[in-house]
Amino acid sequence: MAVLPLLLCLLPLAPASSPPQPATSSPCPRRCRCQTQSLPLSVLCPGAGLLFVPPSLDRRAAELRLADNFIAAVRRRDLANMTGLLHLSLSRNTIRHVAAGAFADLRALRALHLDGNRLTSLGEGQLRGLVNLRHLILSNNQLAALAAGALDDCAETLEDLDLSYNNLEQLPWEALGRLGNVNTLGLDHNLLASVPAGAFSRLHKLARLDMTSNRLTTIPPDPLFSRLPLLARPRGSPASALVLAFGGNPLHCNCELVWLRRLAREDDLEACASPPALGGRYFWAVGEEEFVCEPPVVTHRSPPLAVPAGRPAALRCRAVGDPEPRVRWVSPQGRLLGNSSRARAFPNGTLELLVTEPSDGGIFTCIAANAAGEATAAVELTVGPPPPPQLANSTSCDPPRDGDPDALTPPSAASASASAKAADTGPPADRGVQVTEHGATAALIQWPDQRPIPGIRMYQIQYNSSADDILVYRMIPADSRSFLLTDLASGRTYDLCVLTVYEDSATGLTATRPVGCARFSTEPALRPCTAPHAPFLGGTMIIALGGVIVASVLVFIFVLLMRYKVHGGQPPGKAKAPAPVSSVCSQTNGALGPAPAPPAPEPAAPRAHTVVQLDCEPWGPSHEPMGP
Repeated sequence: MAVLPLLLCLLPLAPASSPPQPATSSPCPRRCRCQTQSLPLSVLCPGAGLLFVPPSLDRRAAELRLADNFIAAVRRRDLANMTGLLHLSLSRNTIRHVAAGAFADLRALRALHLDGNRLTSLGEGQLRGLVNLRHLILSNNQLAALAAGALDDCAETLEDLDLSYNNLEQLPWEALGRLGNVNTLGLDHNLLASVPAGAFSRLHKLARLDMTSNRLTTIPPDPLFSRLPLLARPRGSPASALVLAFGGNPLHCNCELVWLRRLAREDDLEACASPPALGGRYFWAVGEEEFVCEPPVVTHRSPPLAVPAGRPAALRCRAVGDPEPRVRWVSPQGRLLGNSSRARAFPNGTLELLVTEPSDGGIFTCIAANAAGEATAAVELTVGPPPPPQLANSTSCDPPRDGDPDALTPPSAASASASAKAADTGPPADRGVQVTEHGATAALIQWPDQRPIPGIRMYQIQYNSSADDILVYRMIPADSRSFLLTDLASGRTYDLCVLTVYEDSATGLTATRPVGCARFSTEPALRPCTAPHAPFLGGTMIIALGGVIVASVLVFIFVLLMRYKVHGGQPPGKAKAPAPVSSVCSQTNGALGPAPAPPAPEPAAPRAHTVVQLDCEPWGPSHEPMGP
């Protein structure tokens, strides 16, 4: 009997000795391996041939591996309620689309692997909710655009960002500058052509920056590199500098890269791509004195311009230098000009005034500047009174030109002086190339024989107008000494050069040698006397046709009025009895008795009148006239 109380005391303790069971248990997806017996829970489905995220996932899982499958999209419901997920791998799938908010419930996620997919862009809402993300791997995609707010939710926690092997030409540099805890930044194997100055200045913990194999010609200095010795490092580890990889870029080794050359580096993969004197040389073997720049030189500017008020005007300025100079404009009043409602400044050095005013007249200054210095040039603009209005039907014309209006004529004294004035603003013309004849749209170019140059293959003519920057090329046979240009615009100034294309006997390569240059101006187009314009003829015909119609209507009205008067005030064809208008009356001599006359209508007002006795018989369609 003493055993029974002991058993009753042990019964409540029996359930407590069994292991706890999960409240709900989801089945493991097919072809997946699930670890649900102990924490942390994991679902492993690598290479399972999945076409989509399995819907029967255990929402308590802390690790989910779906790499090497054929998943094409991540939907909003695929990862819903997985609030405890820490690691998510979607690598090497065929993902093209990630729904906005697809990761919104993964607030505990630490690592997200999306590499090896087919993403083309990343928007602002696709990574929303990842407030604890530390590792984001987006390499080997087809990314061409990254939204400025795509990384906002994880900007304070992100430590590793890999954007390598994509198609990125631009990056949201301001957003990247807010990644204060990032240690590794991979930008290699993209299409980046430039990096703005100070892009990495706020990345105080950056330890590795990879910009290998882009299109960078220069790397601007950044305050980050001066703070490298202050970076924290593990105790006992040797002092290490920032790992900066920039090999495989077409570096232009000039004075802008001297700061990089002065860094103490151990890697030896970088090389110079330009200038030609340094092309192909090992970057760290080039002396600092060889990293030089060339000050800018203005090579072309607009000649003095005169435009009427209210018309547009384009001022052009071209400069060369190393690095490429930046062109700015200063107004006659000393103000720096930029884009506004009345002016537009283009990167190629052109300043366009959309609507000129009399106050715009004066000397505009073109300033070309680079790291080596600056150069200036003056362009004069004269703004005259607005032109008088022109009549659309005007038939005035210029005096006719003998023969073909496009025929070539020798340069006149006026055109020669104009060409000389234009030449004063540019390089002097070479006497070896001459423009012997020119017209409004054609010019005859001649140059001397170049037989002393062996191996001549052809001649090349290149020219452009002062009104545009498009360089036109013409290839001429080697036995030619002249060429007729027939595609010119009237009233413009042209810069033309002739080059000899020959085979260099020393190198066996094709080379060019200038023969000479010339500047000339085509004649303004003259308007020949022609027949009246089509609008004039059309207006005349319309007026004449309208006159004929009006005259016809007036004649028709006159005929109706005459018939109305003849029939006594009643329209013809209406027989009213008795109606004087519808009766034919004849004066009788008394031989026949007068027919009874119908009663006359009462007059509106009494007036004097003469009474004539008439013998009248009603006339109508059923009555025939009476015989004598």
